[in-house]
Amino acid sequence: MPNRHSILQKLRRAASALVSGLKGGASGKAANRTALERENVRQVQKYIDYRFKNPDYLITALKHRSYVYSREQSGVHSNERLEFLGDAVLDLVVGEFIYQKYPGRREGQLTQLRSTLVNRKALARQARAMKLGRYVLLSTSEARSGGRFRHSILSDAYESIIGAIYLDGGLQPVRRFLHRTLLQELSEERPSHIDHTRNYKSALLEYTQGEGIGQPEYRVDSAVGPDHEKIFTIEVFVAGNPVSKGTGTSKKNAEQDAARQAVEQLQSDRDIDRS
Repeated sequence: MPNRHSILQKLRRAASALVSGLKGGASGKAANRTALERENVRQVQKYIDYRFKNPDYLITALKHRSYVYSREQSGVHSNERLEFLGDAVLDLVVGEFIYQKYPGRREGQLTQLRSTLVNRKALARQARAMKLGRYVLLSTSEARSGGRFRHSILSDAYESIIGAIYLDGGLQPVRRFLHRTLLQELSEERPSHIDHTRNYKSALLEYTQGEGIGQPEYRVDSAVGPDHEKIFTIEVFVAGNPVSKGTGTSKKNAEQDAARQAVEQLQSDRDIDRS
């Protein structure tokens, strides 16, 4: 696992390059923001509970490369560089959080836990919870092909927003944002991203039986940590195919999380089919 010093060095290099490429070109652009960009900023700021001093960072974070390439405008950046920075910031904040929360765990256990928290599906799940797919700017063809639901686009946008918040306000607002979203399930006894009034395992079972494809199968993917504070990762299979993974402080919670993600994925697939 990279140490804090090496991650901070990576952050400084990335931020320095981004500031020269973005901040210098961002001044004086307020009058040129489109109505769609202004509305996207307004809506996304509500979801992330952070108000940008320089909204151009957020506007850039929401621009997928397909949108930029389709416009062929000089001086317009996609969110790829912000995603690079956000990835580094995310590693630092998540690493710091689990290092402090689990002082008895070895380096390998911390690395495994961090990889579970920051994988593409986990980040896409957070992006969906924020309804981020509505506000990412895509080319017409990318949007028609289901880009607003694609894990890679959603997770990249989530990391880009982290990078944008970091450039605009530093590490502290990033910590607050991540503790409200990605890290909240470990900060609280019960994972907040699960609606405990709904039995997702029952919902998934009802769906699979209705489709005539049998019962979902839940398998333990990993169990990290000592007995009194284990973090379980459960993978759910439908018709023998892996669908999603969930995490939790018990097998029951992890199974519910896996089932919830499977239900959301099936709903997204239906939305794509209708588009």
